[in-house]
Amino acid sequence: MGLLSRVIGGPAIDAVSALGAVFDQLFTSDSERAQAAAIMEKIRQHPTILQAEITKIEASHRSVFVAGWRPFIGWVCGIGLFWAFVGHPVAQWIIAVGRLAIDVPMIMTDHLLELVMAMLGLGGLRSLEKLRGRSR
Repeated sequence: MGLLSRVIGGPAIDAVSALGAVFDQLFTSDSERAQAAAIMEKIRQHPTILQAEITKIEASHRSVFVAGWRPFIGWVCGIGLFWAFVGHPVAQWIIAVGRLAIDVPMIMTDHLLELVMAMLGLGGLRSLEKLRGRSR
């Protein structure tokens, strides 16, 4: 297991391994093992389903620090992108038309876009999966 899979896919990989151990204990005949292996392969092919289950567990947590961090980051990124691509240009236009001497703050979008792409899963990991032949 590489460093990247330990950092990013650790909990998901551990959950799949734990599920496989349970299947091994439950099924003893060859046909049952083959069926369990087919189910495990299907689970390995769809890590997003497993991640969705982990997200559900996190979202139902009592603490706002566990359940609320994703929505908070999502709203911050959404507001930041709205300001960078809609609010700031409109404010600049209003200032130019009104000939006002106001300086409107601008958001540097390089780090913001990196965060949004990572949250949406649009980073380089998909390309890495395709290169390794793990995608369809």
